[in-house]
Amino acid sequence: MARKGILNGLMDQAPAPSQEGSRVDPAKPRYTKGAIGAVSQSIADLKARSIVQVDPRMIDDAGMKDRLERNDLEDLIRSLQTYGQQVPVLLRPNPNDPERYQVVYGRRRVAAMKLLQMPVSAMVRVLNDRELVIAQGQENSTRKELSFIERANFARQMRDAGYERKVICDALNMDKSLISRMLTVADTIPLDLIEAIGAAPSIGRDRWLSLADKLKGRDMTLAAVGDTSDARFEAVFTALNPPKAPAPLPETVKSDGAEIARIARKRNATVITLPKDGFDEWLASHLAIMHRDWKAQNGN
Repeated sequence: MARKGILNGLMDQAPAPSQEGSRVDPAKPRYTKGAIGAVSQSIADLKARSIVQVDPRMIDDAGMKDRLERNDLEDLIRSLQTYGQQVPVLLRPNPNDPERYQVVYGRRRVAAMKLLQMPVSAMVRVLNDRELVIAQGQENSTRKELSFIERANFARQMRDAGYERKVICDALNMDKSLISRMLTVADTIPLDLIEAIGAAPSIGRDRWLSLADKLKGRDMTLAAVGDTSDARFEAVFTALNPPKAPAPLPETVKSDGAEIARIARKRNATVITLPKDGFDEWLASHLAIMHRDWKAQNGN
């Protein structure tokens, strides 16, 4: 059977009941000897197992970088230690080294299992580069926790790798207009700033678009400070939109211990507020005379 057919059989065949004498001890993880090793196993063995156990040291990266979190493996490692790997990753044989694999999706699980020095439960399929990014994008689009900016960054990577807009739409299961807005954000905001902020899961499309509009080429990477990616986004956004200084409190003018007026000094005007006690009318009627006297005294 051809290599592709064998691997497809690995995925498509339901596990067959174990036969006497061929049962695998579940307490001892079984490693393959690389992609060729997986293909060269007997057909009966391949049919018996739809999931293979792979040494994580034999798995290389491939496709697009979809995650922006920093140091985000601790919770996953604790979960894997407690419950084991419940969901397999998807691998393909490495086209550059047939003894190794490339991860299609599940790279965080692979990284965590590598740190734990435990075998990775994986499905293995022969995929070309286009099929790889489609599979990776479609798997990402079903994960609710993947944020807007992570999807936008994924779309940018696909476009920069030369994939057509239709392929990007198919991979992310989105229409062209939304992909265009994502690419606007990813092109306007430097990648260094995106990575400094991180996934920002609570920040949606409109606020990222607003940030892109306000950035205007300024380097705001150093402003991305905070304990969480949402906090770092807010710090950058606030730095681009500093709060206005509060208006100074009105001055109080007193005569013989009684308040007679309040003066509010603004940027382009001074506002005098008078109580309606008769003095206001007198002042209003004498303003023109007082202004002429002021001009004469100042040589105007």
